[in-house]
Amino acid sequence: MDAPHFSLLRILADGRFHSEERLGRALGSSRTGVGMLVGRIEALGARVIEVRGRGYRLAERIDLLEPDVLAAQLGRISPELCVEVLDECRSTNSVLAERAAAGAPHGAALACEHQSAGRGRRGNSWVGAVGGSLAFSLLWRFSRGAGALAGLSLAVAVGAARSLEQLGTRGVRVKWPNDLYCGERKLGGILIEVSGNVSGPSAAVVGVGLNVRLDARTRGRIGRPATDIASHSNAVPSRTALLVALLGSVAAVLAQFSREGFAPFQEEWLRRHAWRGRRVALSQAERRVAEGRIVGVAEDGALMLSSAKGIERFHSGELSLKAL
Repeated sequence: MDAPHFSLLRILADGRFHSEERLGRALGSSRTGVGMLVGRIEALGARVIEVRGRGYRLAERIDLLEPDVLAAQLGRISPELCVEVLDECRSTNSVLAERAAAGAPHGAALACEHQSAGRGRRGNSWVGAVGGSLAFSLLWRFSRGAGALAGLSLAVAVGAARSLEQLGTRGVRVKWPNDLYCGERKLGGILIEVSGNVSGPSAAVVGVGLNVRLDARTRGRIGRPATDIASHSNAVPSRTALLVALLGSVAAVLAQFSREGFAPFQEEWLRRHAWRGRRVALSQAERRVAEGRIVGVAEDGALMLSSAKGIERFHSGELSLKAL
């Protein structure tokens, strides 16, 4: 069921004025009720203009997902993909993980206009903007065990980078183990949560968050250097077109990964590597465990770091750049 304030947002998304009377009829609400819904829209970060005698309009048009278009286009790309668009949820990964545990089918996908508690790796939050970010999750079931899925986030990053470049985003790079970069700024991130037996079968909920068009308020909320697709594209595709392309590309990568693992993606990942050869510090559980220069990644997705101890391999951790 649509949230009432999102029903209003969809009407106002065209950027034109709509009278209170028309809005009240469309929403089955009083003028006071319409005003309250406008307040809820503004709480999401959208600015609404009110002019006496003309009604309400958004200060800027907003790009909302189109579920019917998604379903039609994904049906042509892959019959096993089925996406649902929610107005609001705490986190697409959290909701889809619950559905997976209850038996949701392979290929189920979930996108959301507004996440109240979007998540990144290691408990970090993911900050998004309604109409200006894209967040979705995809359920993929594997016959192999969870231990055989090493390097999965790196392969997914390759698939996401491919689709973004095909749609015109310039200079997409990858950062171990789960980030997408353009230049020195983060464009998006990947969160993969695996469940199942060690020997198999297993399931992965693959979450992707991307900055499409960030305003100053959202950049401030992110609180760290970030960039968006709009800053690296001549023409920004619709979020619907982005979601279709990303789901198709990521699903193709997951299908190949289920057969061959990370090895077929290693060379392309290295070509796109944002920090190759840079000096970094590696932390695990907020404790620095190594420092050195990045050599690359192994066929199983392990980070290869040249340190005072020689070439070390790491399967988890957080990287930060070291000053020269």
